[in-house]
Amino acid sequence: MQLTNTQSATYNDGVIRQFSIMAVVWGVVGMLVGCVIAAQLVWPELNLGLPWTSFGRLRPLHTNAVIFAFGGCTLFATSYYVVQRTCQTSLFCGKLASFTFWGWQAVILAAAISLPLGFSQSKEYAELEWPIDILIAVVWVSYAVVFFGTIAKRKVKHIYVANWFFGAFILTVALLHIVNSAAIPVGYMKSYSAYAGVQDAMVQWWYGHNAVGFFLTAGFLGIMYYFVPKQANRPVYSYSLSIVHFWALIFTYMWAGPHHLHYTALPDWTQSLGMAFSLILLAPSWGGMINGMMTMSGAWHKLRSDPILRFMIVSLSFYGMSTFEGPMMAIKTVNSLSHYTDWTVGHVHSGALGWVGLVSMGALYYMVPRLFGQKQMHSMKAIELHFWLATVGIVLYIASLWISGVMEGLMWRAINTDGTLTYTFVESVKAKHPYYIIRLLGGLLYLSGMVIMLWNVIKTATSGKPAIASIPPVAAHA
Repeated sequence: MQLTNTQSATYNDGVIRQFSIMAVVWGVVGMLVGCVIAAQLVWPELNLGLPWTSFGRLRPLHTNAVIFAFGGCTLFATSYYVVQRTCQTSLFCGKLASFTFWGWQAVILAAAISLPLGFSQSKEYAELEWPIDILIAVVWVSYAVVFFGTIAKRKVKHIYVANWFFGAFILTVALLHIVNSAAIPVGYMKSYSAYAGVQDAMVQWWYGHNAVGFFLTAGFLGIMYYFVPKQANRPVYSYSLSIVHFWALIFTYMWAGPHHLHYTALPDWTQSLGMAFSLILLAPSWGGMINGMMTMSGAWHKLRSDPILRFMIVSLSFYGMSTFEGPMMAIKTVNSLSHYTDWTVGHVHSGALGWVGLVSMGALYYMVPRLFGQKQMHSMKAIELHFWLATVGIVLYIASLWISGVMEGLMWRAINTDGTLTYTFVESVKAKHPYYIIRLLGGLLYLSGMVIMLWNVIKTATSGKPAIASIPPVAAHA
């Protein structure tokens, strides 16, 4: 069939270009704040004695910036890119897609202003106050309308598995956000949770762990299932395994949250249920990691010369490592040592920096030249340098915190023969100081790689011009 309508004959990539650029910008901002608060742990006087620059206010700014600004913009960009090309159609309601960009930037700016000012609900990954929560819900519902509207008007009968992961991530994050953010407003920037006591904690960690499970895992698995085969120029190793991976992962993840609440007032059976599902979660997680890795069969030699592919494959290595470590830390006896220590912080960052960060960078490096009419990024050597700075930075970061965390846990539980504690809390804090310096060094290396990426992306975008990608007139497999 010959397409004559030029509007329907081209992909809507304008909003993707916007999200891609802002993903890199917010990545630099969020990681810079992370390095500032890491420095504050080494030299507390860097708090400057001001409420706005204190660790307690900058830390949620850092987590929101890297998760929802950098990660969120990456997910918007990649999902809009993938859904159009796998469905052989342009985005549903282009104006609504544009609203999701400007609305999401408004959310990020509101967070950047309100959190340092001290407006917070004090919920992990859900600190933003009720007016911003409402805006998030409106933008997210609009996102769902655009994404699923595009699926509905697809020219291809089959729905590629990457879209399954993107769709599950969009629906589940909407549910998580709306339920966990239920609150009673008592002022223009003040509210109280609709839940109380242990119920509030349970709802919060149902949300908190599934923010990891769906925002930071399912969404980025959608990225992996499209961009790894594309960059490797190989089909997915096992499409059947990808479907099993999808259903097993989304069912199991939903029940793992209670492992954050071991040895608390949460009923013991609920804690044990969370532990059991966390252990089961190892199987689908590794199924997806193996599927991504085995897609490289016959193409491993490309890693020598392709730094973009290297970003993606090393990200899968960190995904496999983090999804092994997580279930192990959910075991109650292991958790009794690891909980509340730097080990947990190291675990979170092995997933965040290693899995989410690297696969995001690989996908953005793939998209940006194509979006701006270039054959490749402005500097491939800069991508190579970025890869090594990021990888070395991650290793320094997580290794220092693993050592610090295990030492910290062992010091807390050390007891003298008369039953008194061997170490004071202050002694355990002092012992961690050298490891915090190494963690800061790792973070600075990772940030420097991100700054190089920002320069490379800007040079690529400004040296080319926005490319107009045509939709194939005859629907074909993605």
